[in-house]
Amino acid sequence: MLILIKSAINRFGWNFVETIAKSAMVETHANFDELADGASQWEFDLGLRLKQARIAAHLSQRQLALRADISNTTISLIEQNRTSPSVAMLKRILAALPVSLSDFFDGTAAIARKSIYRAAELAEVSSGSVTTRRLELPGEGAAQIMHTFYQPGADTGNRVSTSESLQGGVIVRGHLQVTIDGVRSVLGPGDAYSLQGSLSHRFCNTNRIECEVVSVFSTQPA
Repeated sequence: MLILIKSAINRFGWNFVETIAKSAMVETHANFDELADGASQWEFDLGLRLKQARIAAHLSQRQLALRADISNTTISLIEQNRTSPSVAMLKRILAALPVSLSDFFDGTAAIARKSIYRAAELAEVSSGSVTTRRLELPGEGAAQIMHTFYQPGADTGNRVSTSESLQGGVIVRGHLQVTIDGVRSVLGPGDAYSLQGSLSHRFCNTNRIECEVVSVFSTQPA
């Protein structure tokens, strides 16, 4: 624990660490004056630690920022060690993960990886008659799992993927008219589609019942 406090003092300064220590109720036999002596020999990479904790929680920078009620630009700058958060901001960010202060500064402590997500935790986006519930997997530019509902008459219009994108989906319920690079097909339950590169595509529900699709989208090169 002494090493951890010395690391933090070196990286963030006396007042920051003293407040953090009191907040976390850190108990040690040494006083802060003793800890400050020789603190320069220790280092603590807060940016890297925050990134590890965020990825372990299966959160994107945008999702963490939304939970902590700060901008995703701020999260990005902190992870790059281009800015240092205030004590209040760090506590808010860690509460959004959630990770305790002591576990965060303990570089040897394991940060639990989130594996189970309840329906209410998924980000929901609606565009006209198309509703998508999205789960972003950990890692920079990583995949998204999408649970999409196309209401009768839904039409995404013609779209073009980025050259480094890859996506595919399986029809769970209903039927979906899928047009990829000018080729039109009608898919039913159990049928699937895939898109690679900059192919134009369009999804339409021309039936009278809702269509349900589970798909994956990745910005990584195929």
